[in-house]
Amino acid sequence: MVKQRRKLHRVQVEKAPRLGLIRPTPLGFQVTARLHDGQTPEDYEDVLDKLAHAWRVHSVRLVSWRPGRVTLAATLVDPLETVAGLEVMADGLLRVRVGLLDNGNPYVVDFKVVPHWLNVGATQSGKSNLANALIVGLAPQPVALVGFDLKGGVEFTPYRARLSALATERSECAELLADLVGIIKSRMALCRQYRVKNIWHPRLPEEARPIPMVVLVDEMAELFLMADPDNEKDEVAAVATRLLRIAQLGRAFGIYLFVCGQRVGSDLGKGVTALRAQLTGRICHMVNDDETAKMCLGDMDRRAVAAARQISPDRPGTAVVIGSDSRWHHARSVHVLEEEAEASAERYADLTPSWALLTGGPAIDVGDAGELAEDELAEFSDPDLEDLPV
Repeated sequence: MVKQRRKLHRVQVEKAPRLGLIRPTPLGFQVTARLHDGQTPEDYEDVLDKLAHAWRVHSVRLVSWRPGRVTLAATLVDPLETVAGLEVMADGLLRVRVGLLDNGNPYVVDFKVVPHWLNVGATQSGKSNLANALIVGLAPQPVALVGFDLKGGVEFTPYRARLSALATERSECAELLADLVGIIKSRMALCRQYRVKNIWHPRLPEEARPIPMVVLVDEMAELFLMADPDNEKDEVAAVATRLLRIAQLGRAFGIYLFVCGQRVGSDLGKGVTALRAQLTGRICHMVNDDETAKMCLGDMDRRAVAAARQISPDRPGTAVVIGSDSRWHHARSVHVLEEEAEASAERYADLTPSWALLTGGPAIDVGDAGELAEDELAEFSDPDLEDLPV
């Protein structure tokens, strides 16, 4: 009998990789590398910058892997240097092409695939420009748009003709969120009637299908900040609970969130962390602090956080995006003038459904909304908040 002893040890990726056939792409080339014994795809992800310098290319990304092999894509030039000539366009229901990704593919915000998005960025980073692009792309579609503008209305008021509802103060936001909760309840009843789990089920008759709604929230931090905790605590708790409930239940009933903010941190309260967990799509423009980048991308990929902190202020519209493929990409949105978005809102104003049509009746009374928040605050906030990462 012959006994063999094998020693298992990890091999650093600095050892020359065994490369396969090089295949050209529109922006560079792709190549498959065979892993040495003990190597994993993470070993290559840790040294992509080194490979880019060694190959004298703009960037190298790991695009796929299978046991024993990884596929690397090298980009010779930066495709995001300019996006001039591109246009924002609707690409299907609830789907908007807003720019370009670093791999040359379209930068798409698709609410049917990724229902809720978090969009953060400092002043002049391109955060508001992306919201303008969504207005342009969604305006010609058969969807309802709802605005929460905590800058006193200066961001979304120019597009009022295409908005079914607009709230500019936190008290108005609380009432409008209560209306949205009421819409979810009515759509729940509709789905129960037809024995379906969401409004997109083919068994639901087309004439009975509710209008999808996209909720745009600007300056999310203003919803949670408290100058006077004694007097504002209940209002903030009600707003946080309703917004969290919409994020948890809205997708199945055709209500989608696009939440924007200059700064998002755990110091705003537990409700922000709970809401962040429900926002699958992440867009991080240039930010002024590490906490905001970590809050947006840290629970997804630590490399994405480092990439977001390196975004230069002289390239507005550039962001790190995590979307439908769960991988992070650099992206850049098309520059959309406020006048263009306003003209689009005016042009398609006749497609705006009235708020009375959407709610199916009078707005929910503020007193009723407060009662709802008291009864369901524990169910939709307390159990989830303690275990969520900060």
